[in-house]
Amino acid sequence: MILTVDIGNTNITMALIDQRSQVVGNFRVTTKVQRTSDEYGMYIIDFCRANGYGAEDVQDVIISSVVPKVMHAFTNSIRKYIHKEPMIVGPGIKTGISVKSDFPREVGADKIVDAAAVYHLHGGNAIILDFGTATSIDYMNEKGEFLYSVIMPGVEICAQALWQSAAKLPEIEIIKPKSILGTNTDSSMRAGVVYGYIGGVEYIIKKMKQEIGRDDIKVYATGGLGRLIYNETDVIDEYDPDLAFKGMKIIYDKNKGR
Repeated sequence: MILTVDIGNTNITMALIDQRSQVVGNFRVTTKVQRTSDEYGMYIIDFCRANGYGAEDVQDVIISSVVPKVMHAFTNSIRKYIHKEPMIVGPGIKTGISVKSDFPREVGADKIVDAAAVYHLHGGNAIILDFGTATSIDYMNEKGEFLYSVIMPGVEICAQALWQSAAKLPEIEIIKPKSILGTNTDSSMRAGVVYGYIGGVEYIIKKMKQEIGRDDIKVYATGGLGRLIYNETDVIDEYDPDLAFKGMKIIYDKNKGR
């Protein structure tokens, strides 16, 4: 069993993956810099137990992180409770992806694991959307070359900007309204946030395809609120909530002998 860990700005998500590369359980906890290695360790142990496994069943651990301040405590929790030295997605790790952007080291590990999963499972010439704290929209060609990226505020950031910046607007739950025709403040805000975001995503994908000069690009999506957007548009070909975990398992298999 391989423990894969995706440390994002809002949440830390973990998944156990078996030898068939199947996700057998996943878990989500809020990202907090102040947590100790013991706190993270207990979360990990409880997660394993909830899925019928113990620390001894975890053969190895791989981590993708975009939050450096969490890494010291989290990696120590792996050493202390799982008794393994975790593999970290970063420079020097074989991924199968060649980053061709202006500054390759600036490309986050989350983007790389998503790209590795799409390239291995579906091939290149793909746009990959990851709906997280920020939404990244990345293009990779047939050679597995990571070429272009668009980064936009996440859905929750857009919603928070409304109620935090306008005194009379309330905090709302981000769900699809029954109609785009709002009849009260809550439904009007939901319509603006959800349908406005869908429209923005659709335009960006259309514009990327236009400037790349190809209409045959497949579009894949992942991330927390990605399903909400996927269900309301026809520009996304496939939604996979486990894309990052699958990408980490692929990268682990490429490096496990090193």
